[in-house]
Amino acid sequence: MNVLTRWNRLSVAEAVQEILACCGSEVWARELTARRPIAGESAVVAASDEIWDRLSTEDWLQAFSKHPRIGDAKAPPEALSTSAAWSVQEQQSVAAAGESVQAALAQANQEYERRFGRVFIVCATGKSGAEMLDILNRRLRNDDAAELREAAEEQRKITNIRLKKWLSQ
Repeated sequence: MNVLTRWNRLSVAEAVQEILACCGSEVWARELTARRPIAGESAVVAASDEIWDRLSTEDWLQAFSKHPRIGDAKAPPEALSTSAAWSVQEQQSVAAAGESVQAALAQANQEYERRFGRVFIVCATGKSGAEMLDILNRRLRNDDAAELREAAEEQRKITNIRLKKWLSQ
């Protein structure tokens, strides 16, 4: 039995809990679960995107809060173990970056959190530590509204990648 078939058959509570590894917003997880049965990867991704676009800022912030800082190996305590493991995979290139890049990322993360009051979100898959540092420094110039939109788009990309990972288990 594939992952989606099994997930479609779970209780609501079990299905919500499982899908939270893909996106930490409880409202997103409940709304996606409510659309079951869902047939196929493209339908899951389309439903996810539609739900994500309609969520409140608070729901987006909840999803953001489940991510570790870029360059930080430790996920927040409220992150699910699967989500934390995926974060480590997604940020592999930061671990390989030199000490100067890692130190600059740590400093820029602190500046971002002081400025915007939340963790910096970027779809790290396929990006080097230096690329993520450049993105972070550019986004520090955004105003609050533009940065929230950009962070939400990055979270959407992360969610889509994680949905595909989850479906391929």
